Amino acid sequence: MHASDEELVARAVAARDQAAFGELVRRHQSRVRAWLRQLTRDAAAGDDIAQEAFIKAWDKLSTFGGQGRFVAWLMKIAYTEFLMAHRKAKGAKRRIAAVEAEVAESLVHDPSGEESVAGDLERMLGILADEERAVMVLCYAHGMSHGEASAVTGMPVGTGKSHVRRGKDKIRQRFFPGEQRHA
Repeated sequence: MHASDEELVARAVAARDQAAFGELVRRHQSRVRAWLRQLTRDAAAGDDIAQEAFIKAWDKLSTFGGQGRFVAWLMKIAYTEFLMAHRKAKGAKRRIAAVEAEVAESLVHDPSGEESVAGDLERMLGILADEERAVMVLCYAHGMSHGEASAVTGMPVGTGKSHVRRGKDKIRQRFFPGEQRHA
């Protein structure tokens, strides 16, 4: 029988059952890693932060009270770890931004004219502010509601909705300038 996330959490908390927690990691690691990779724009950094997030989740597992979905609680931990890593890297951020701008410029002027959908998506997400990118990826790539995305990021629901709206507007203006916005 397939145990629910909540049942696995209960087993992991009651007996410090590492196998139960391991199953939770297996279920959600792809989602957490993919999101953090999108936020960091760096696979290795995203994976490192994901590892830290799972360690933190193991340490704080007893604080999951069952309100909301386990995955939203886990994504909140991952986002907090991302923010902490982001703050630590602020000094290096200017150098990274310059390199990203160079790469983005080379993608825009790709002489072959053949870019992958993933490249297009990365370019689109690359123009967004960190908060806009975080909420949009949670909502569209991970199927979370605005409420869940807001809980993960710690921002009010209205702010999360505003970030999604602004992000979509930025993408439309930059990549689809001739298209009219439909309500």
